[in-house]
Amino acid sequence: MSHREKAGRTVAIIGAGIVGVSTAIWLLRDGFDVVLIDRAGPAGGASYGNGGVLAACSVVPVTAPGLLRKAPGMLLDPAAPLFVKWGYLPRLMPWLLRYLRHANARDATRIARALAPVIGDSLADHQALAAGTGADRFVVPSDYLFVYRDRAHFAGDAFAMGVRRNLGFVWDALEGADFAAYDPAFATELGFAARFGGHGRITDPGGYVRALADHAVGQGARLIRAEVTDVVRSGERVTGLRAGGAVIPCDDVVLATGAWSKPLAAKLGVNVPLESERGYHLDLWGASVLPRSPVMVAAGKFVATPMDGRLRLAGIVEFGGLDAEPSRPPFELLQSQIRAAMPGLTWDRAEKWMGHRPAPADSIPVIGAAPGVKNAWLGFGHHHVGLTGGPKTGRLLAQMIAGRRPNIDVAPYSPSRFAG
Repeated sequence: MSHREKAGRTVAIIGAGIVGVSTAIWLLRDGFDVVLIDRAGPAGGASYGNGGVLAACSVVPVTAPGLLRKAPGMLLDPAAPLFVKWGYLPRLMPWLLRYLRHANARDATRIARALAPVIGDSLADHQALAAGTGADRFVVPSDYLFVYRDRAHFAGDAFAMGVRRNLGFVWDALEGADFAAYDPAFATELGFAARFGGHGRITDPGGYVRALADHAVGQGARLIRAEVTDVVRSGERVTGLRAGGAVIPCDDVVLATGAWSKPLAAKLGVNVPLESERGYHLDLWGASVLPRSPVMVAAGKFVATPMDGRLRLAGIVEFGGLDAEPSRPPFELLQSQIRAAMPGLTWDRAEKWMGHRPAPADSIPVIGAAPGVKNAWLGFGHHHVGLTGGPKTGRLLAQMIAGRRPNIDVAPYSPSRFAG
């Protein structure tokens, strides 16, 4: 495709989170015209509230072996990081049954192999995306630690660590005095850490995505704050989007609205079994101590990430749909967990947030062309690793739209697996 053809071709991107904004920047660099549409503006959803870790090694899905055995007990244990709003359970069940079907070693390994090409080089992907945008100041190379009580506790993660090793991820063990010397902020009861190098963190996820969006606008993208309610089609092509009482014309459309993507995807012929995996965070402003690197505290399955002016605690899985108000117990659990993990920690104030992770039932993101539509593209469904995989997803979509063949096998992400 020539530069002249690209310059006259407008791509409308629905969603201004990390996937949508990344797609916009890569398309602009390739010479396309871009319209970015979001009802809340840039970073209005999960891209604002995520844990801020460029978690390249987080390839193992929640549906690992043993989940079926553990889940009932976790739901009944107030100290476990799994919650459900029971009134939502009947609506959740069809998705949940499909989801739990993958809780076995073969499927978990297959899913990890699919995720690795999208998230495995996350730090480099973010550095390439942010270069020359002014947003690069938010991207900080770092280690990423998985912290355990002791070596026996670490051994309980043997399946996940084995999958990571087989995909080329390496770590070193910090035990006892070595871990305390690396980071003295943690309780003595936490005596073992697996340290992964070559990772990174974002010091302000919301500010980062907004800075990227500002750069896109500065490079000619048009930003429209509106809710897209429908697509306008002519035969096998989308010719426009209905938003805010008007029709926005386009030559191509990208759907990247995260957990809200299901209705518009259905209008494009893709029936994705998609749920909101509700996630929570606490920002502890004025924290008296910050960990040296982002850590996953394995006992509580939560992440603690040092950020600008605060410590962010993020995690929890809650199923309750898109409309219910946040629950109180997840916030209380995060607070009690960090007090146990970092006993000397104090802070000035805590800010609460709840958001929606887009969770397809097979735990693999949906990236690629909508089957049966010549100019519609989808990019969503990254579960816990949307920030981590956003830049690579945007680059893949931009390459596909330009008619270039990506250098990875994109078949596992194809929307065609949910066609009809």
